[in-house]
Amino acid sequence: MLKKIALGLGLCAAVSAASAQVDKPVRLLVGFAPGGSADIAARLLADRMKDELKQSVVVENRPGAGGRIVAEAIRNGPADGSLLMLTPIVVTVLAPLVFTKLPYDPLVDFAPVAHVANFQFAMSVAATHPARNVQELVEWWKANKPMANFGSPAPGSLPHFFGVMIERSAGVELVHVPYNGGGPLMNAVMGNQVSSGIDTLVDQIELHRTGKIRLIATSGAQRSPLLPEVPTFGEGGLKGVEGTSWFAVYAPAKTPDATVRQLNASINKALAVPELRERFMKLGLEPTGGTPADLSARMAQDTARWSPVVKASGFKAD
Repeated sequence: MLKKIALGLGLCAAVSAASAQVDKPVRLLVGFAPGGSADIAARLLADRMKDELKQSVVVENRPGAGGRIVAEAIRNGPADGSLLMLTPIVVTVLAPLVFTKLPYDPLVDFAPVAHVANFQFAMSVAATHPARNVQELVEWWKANKPMANFGSPAPGSLPHFFGVMIERSAGVELVHVPYNGGGPLMNAVMGNQVSSGIDTLVDQIELHRTGKIRLIATSGAQRSPLLPEVPTFGEGGLKGVEGTSWFAVYAPAKTPDATVRQLNASINKALAVPELRERFMKLGLEPTGGTPADLSARMAQDTARWSPVVKASGFKAD
């Protein structure tokens, strides 16, 4: 009798696990336009995930509102593994810090699936600027207070708040100069219209390599493998000035744990493929992976990191 009960329970568990698997085509939503790093990363990932899931994985772009349109779609989407989003840190960590009203709560409405990749920021100056390292730039700011400033590609962006972090650590007062995108920002840096600029590392590499700007420091805990000759801010003497952006995949809340585990496994296997890792690195992305719990922990860690910085900036998006 006990054997029959055990067998029955085992069969029930097997049926339950099977029913929780992804059994239909998957849509991977990206809240940004085609051709950007989020879109390319999603397509590279989708191409590998389909082999593991034995289902088609189609990337669907829904640009607008800084990724919040896609976040709302995930909030209202089916919790069966057929709908996912690949999104940067700004949607699930930064937006709750700068918006007083959001149509979603990342801690309630999303099921973390996997941390996908990190990417660093960097601070640059014009090629003709006298500062060649962090300490020289800090001293230059102190001696040239009317030009003690930094530019970012947008107000309320992580480069904006990274500048605030630098300001607090260096003990200098800096004026934030927001631009409408990375292109105008780099033109301003090259033209000495702003004394320094902060943007993603990958968007500044070629200008640095061709001698049009000079990268002073990168934002990671370790030097970027893309430019190992450029030191971190910590190495430059600004302790605690550290932070990277990242991409991660989420499903709607209440997606079954077994489904999340299956999706997570497919992403981790994709990220282990050497060809994919090489393509990611060329995009300036450092592949990560890990468990859903790892992603939740990273969200908590970065919320704790950026919350006091955002508060110190006084910035609110609405």
